[in-house]
Amino acid sequence: MPALTTTSDGFLLHGEPFRIISGALHYFRVHPGLWSDRLRKARLMGLNTVETYIPWNHHQPDPEGALVLDGFLDLPRFLRLARDEGLLVLLRPGPFICAEWDGGGLPDWLTSDPDIRLRSSDPRFTGAVDRYLDLLLPALAPHMATAGGPVVAVQVENEYGAYGDDSAYLKHLADAFRSRGVEELLFTCDQGDPGHLANGSLPGVLTTGTFGSRVEQSLARLREHRPEDPLFCAEFWIGWFDHWGGPHHVRDAADAAADLDRLLSAGASVNIYMFHGGTNFGFTNGANHKHAYTPTVTSYDYDAALTECGDPGPKYHAFREVIARHATVPDEPAPAPGPKLVPTTVELSGRSALLPFAGSFAPAVRSDAPVTMGELGQRTGYALYRTTLPAGGEGVLHFARGVGDRAQVFVDGAPVGVLESERHDESLPVRVPRPGATLEVLVENMGGVNYGPRIGAPKGLLGPVSFNGTDLTGWDCSPLPLDDPGTVPFVPADGTPVIVPAFHHGTFDVGTPADAFLRLPGWSKGQAWINGFPLGRYWNRGPQRTLYVPAPVLRPGSNELVLLELHGTTATRALLTDTPDLGPENTW
Repeated sequence: MPALTTTSDGFLLHGEPFRIISGALHYFRVHPGLWSDRLRKARLMGLNTVETYIPWNHHQPDPEGALVLDGFLDLPRFLRLARDEGLLVLLRPGPFICAEWDGGGLPDWLTSDPDIRLRSSDPRFTGAVDRYLDLLLPALAPHMATAGGPVVAVQVENEYGAYGDDSAYLKHLADAFRSRGVEELLFTCDQGDPGHLANGSLPGVLTTGTFGSRVEQSLARLREHRPEDPLFCAEFWIGWFDHWGGPHHVRDAADAAADLDRLLSAGASVNIYMFHGGTNFGFTNGANHKHAYTPTVTSYDYDAALTECGDPGPKYHAFREVIARHATVPDEPAPAPGPKLVPTTVELSGRSALLPFAGSFAPAVRSDAPVTMGELGQRTGYALYRTTLPAGGEGVLHFARGVGDRAQVFVDGAPVGVLESERHDESLPVRVPRPGATLEVLVENMGGVNYGPRIGAPKGLLGPVSFNGTDLTGWDCSPLPLDDPGTVPFVPADGTPVIVPAFHHGTFDVGTPADAFLRLPGWSKGQAWINGFPLGRYWNRGPQRTLYVPAPVLRPGSNELVLLELHGTTATRALLTDTPDLGPENTW
């Protein structure tokens, strides 16, 4: 018998009444050196459980390769730390996770095949899932409750009722877990809509809901759909995520705490989404695409109980008080904010232009027409496309089927314009100084769509490019993964303004490493690394104005900052501050 079982009144843990009071904490969004700290703070708030998704695309980046289970992806270590802290774990392996994560967690080698019907009983999709589970589940078996580990429940898919109605697919997943030795409680989760609940649930599998308000109505719908199941809100939304160009979303702590109290007073179990959001480091953020493409920012602060840097926020203290009315909270002080680095100015005195150096990252692919990033084997980052223009003079560049997702265009090295998929751009007027001028198009993958039917949409140049109606041929297509800028050859800056994409390098000294926030006044858009660690994207479009620098990224003594600035700048300095700035707030 599994450790966690259900009755219509609630849960039983080893046969004793038990209420799940959980919080979402994604190990892959938190520096591994900080996992213990975040788990301890979860216990001190009164949580008895933590929940995490599992991102398939990062654990299995190569369909033929071994499973990646180290560093940020050392899930077994995270589970051991949770057990050591006395916390249970809810696992959500998908295969689709959404999570505002690149591609919703589905690997690009799978989503790039247009013939595969994603999230369905298509045997090409379920076969790939099965092969993944053959690798994943044996590694997790020692951490299941039946083996003495902390994992008491496993989710089947994720809000599937909002996507499809293929019950055979859901049953395949449930059977796949069971046949591979998962004896723990299985559950589905769906938004509190009767149609979603009907399409996303399975007989014999616990049905849970996702909602952030209208508690009584949402619980009533759950009860109506499954009278025999315990009430469980598997995602109690207490904040929200942000898109570039939008506001920073926040939710009043008292309002969220009142709804949490309503949930617990109704006898329901809860998973707070998010307890601690963390960060979309590097190129890991996702995007939405409803009427237009809208990528998610680097921060995944989510206005959570713990802030992006792990400090208790207003919700932490408000929730701790609510939980204490319904369960035992540890008789220990609430944690204090962590130390911060003394504000530091970084002079960026080294420089290296990107476009001339692009060919050293990976060999170019010669093609008659531009090829997509997927066809270049490029999962994230940038790609550079280069050809010549047959004629000079005024004209229009037309990009058939547009770009994915943002393209900077250069003629003979000079910037001439930008195209963005969120504006549905396909054409750009240009003046070509001479026949045979070099055309370069630097395309940025701003993040894979993580929700809905556009998952797997291609990146890069998506079709032929023409100038005044004549298709351009003879393209050199260069992938630019930019995983680590450590090989970039920097030279001293000469003080002249930079008008093209370029790397900038500087050093700074640290006494005792502590959390910090990178502020970039005067810089426009790009990527930042400290000591080779990818902090993520910055963009003066906002709302986010600082990047979180985890203390373990820093080292005593000399440290290196590298920026890839995509646009012109006269700035030569960056600031490490002790205060985050996620932008103007919009309260919901």
